Amino acid sequence: MNNFRAGKSGIAAETQSKIEANFDPQEAAKCLYWIKLMTDAEEIPGVLEEIDASHDNFHELLGDGVILLKLMDRLCPDHINWNDKMFQKARIEAMQLMRERERIATFTKLAQEYGVTGTYTFPTESLHEKGALNLAQVCTCIRALGVEAQTKPDYEGPEGFWPKKCERNIREFTEEQLNAGKNIISLQYGSNKGASQAGMNMGKPRQIND
Repeated sequence: MNNFRAGKSGIAAETQSKIEANFDPQEAAKCLYWIKLMTDAEEIPGVLEEIDASHDNFHELLGDGVILLKLMDRLCPDHINWNDKMFQKARIEAMQLMRERERIATFTKLAQEYGVTGTYTFPTESLHEKGALNLAQVCTCIRALGVEAQTKPDYEGPEGFWPKKCERNIREFTEEQLNAGKNIISLQYGSNKGASQAGMNMGKPRQIND
């Protein structure tokens, strides 16, 4: 993971601190536990209470993208080529960092293809670069992925682990109902209720008293 980003200062540092303050260790632990149940990743304890979901450890576990791609491989098999170069250990550190970023970008791409809305995903820097982390958004993405997974017929994970996805409630109206609505005048167009011409003197002749 990249440790070479220059440290932020001033307003930028204050903004980054606020972003990191949004990180919820309990939510992070839930995300890691779901990943454990789905992938049986050795790096994650099998008991929720034993999971270290601190900011630094969450970043350490997921920051290279490998565990996240194991999760996607479980949700949508045959979409990941584990023989690809991005999974090979690079001799040059810069190349290794590039492969880590590539794995994270692949995860967010597959998550969107799986059904996660783009607004729930995150840029690579949010998980990879310590000076630009937004791990709360990473948790949001994992949560959205879990919610989406529960709607799939081939989902084999724990049922009810995440909230149920909201379903569209499409209401259909008859042509008679639609036509009836055309006869209703909205108050947005104004109202003349209670209006009168009392007190108006427009057009009256000017009266001259001697």
